[in-house]
Amino acid sequence: MAWRIADYIERGEIDNRTKGQVVGQLWLNGIEEPIILELTGNPYRDLAGQQLRFKNPKPKPMPEDLRDFAREQTGVVGDITAARKVKILEIEDDELEHYYTNKIPMPYHWGNCLYLEWHSVRNGRVVIEAADYELVVEPEAAWQMSEAEEADQLQANARAMIHFMDQLVEAADPEDDDEDSPQSEIEAKADADTARSGLLNDRVIERLKQDENANAEDYFRILEEERERMRLERGEFEFELDPFKQKNAAEQDAVIDAQNADFEEAMAKEGEPPEMEPDPLYEQCRELGERIQEDIEHNDWLPEGAQEEHPLNALRHGTWFASAKLAGALNGRVDEWPPHPLFAGDCLVRLKKARGYLKDALAALDAVEGEKLTGPDWTPPIREELQYVLHEVKGFINEVRDVLRWEEGKQ
Repeated sequence: MAWRIADYIERGEIDNRTKGQVVGQLWLNGIEEPIILELTGNPYRDLAGQQLRFKNPKPKPMPEDLRDFAREQTGVVGDITAARKVKILEIEDDELEHYYTNKIPMPYHWGNCLYLEWHSVRNGRVVIEAADYELVVEPEAAWQMSEAEEADQLQANARAMIHFMDQLVEAADPEDDDEDSPQSEIEAKADADTARSGLLNDRVIERLKQDENANAEDYFRILEEERERMRLERGEFEFELDPFKQKNAAEQDAVIDAQNADFEEAMAKEGEPPEMEPDPLYEQCRELGERIQEDIEHNDWLPEGAQEEHPLNALRHGTWFASAKLAGALNGRVDEWPPHPLFAGDCLVRLKKARGYLKDALAALDAVEGEKLTGPDWTPPIREELQYVLHEVKGFINEVRDVLRWEEGKQ
């Protein structure tokens, strides 16, 4: 999943006058010191050898959960261009597959788009995509890029981003105090896999935006093509398997066989599949989200036509999304906890996502209180419950990390 910060930028500049590197600065709304960019690689031909300045005419206030965005962005260039003509969809990315599979026409408009993408050590993939920025490009380029060189550069940038993600796995530091930093190689790999999935999804979306007649078959065809592209960028052969999966294939088969046996035994005894018992923490978070929604609707606190960024929307969405991640991570915990090492990485990624959404919800609650959007007695119990769920999630994260450290110590 990418950091998307376009809405919160006041102004910025990037400079590629030195071939092979992109440097720059970004000023975020509400943050005094600029973000410093030091990236390896080159942009597309329209910006190669040039300096670009840009300004956001309507910057939004920086949310609390984004204030930890690293001040020094060191990493590699992805796609950087100011010449992209795009369809700007008027729906959320997670709605895309629903529209395609159900052949629902998607609302959009055309616009010129500034697209800045890089992958950094501290924050992973970062994307700035904006069709309404004011752009100023220096008239003289320090050096020129040909069409053939551009094609080669784009391939090199893609390979560099994939290689950079793989390097982060190898560089996982168990002593890092940052709670989001991987605490083991297995956790780092799970994070990298998630980052690659986000990159894959974004690439598919970018291609679909270019074809107004695309349908469900096109979606799945493009998905497979982009998977193949990513495989080639990583230098993988078609028959290659992940080394960790290869090493544990027999063990994974044994676990699955045991689970199937348990399932068959339960079927024989009960005559029907056993229902998975919902996790209590997931249930608490889900019920909290429902209560927040009901109170907002009952008291008519949300103005008609309110934007997605409205604090009350951000509060309820953060709680809902957190409960969805907790369902995937914790449901079934009664039968086995902590999770088996083979599944602990996936569980940990979901828990970390839930933690992020809970932080988003608490930041939104701060804004709700500051702007006095609800009754004064409503927010304290909501905050107390959100903080409790967040505390429990952090405890589960530590338990799963212990499993991964133990597993890594065996290897």
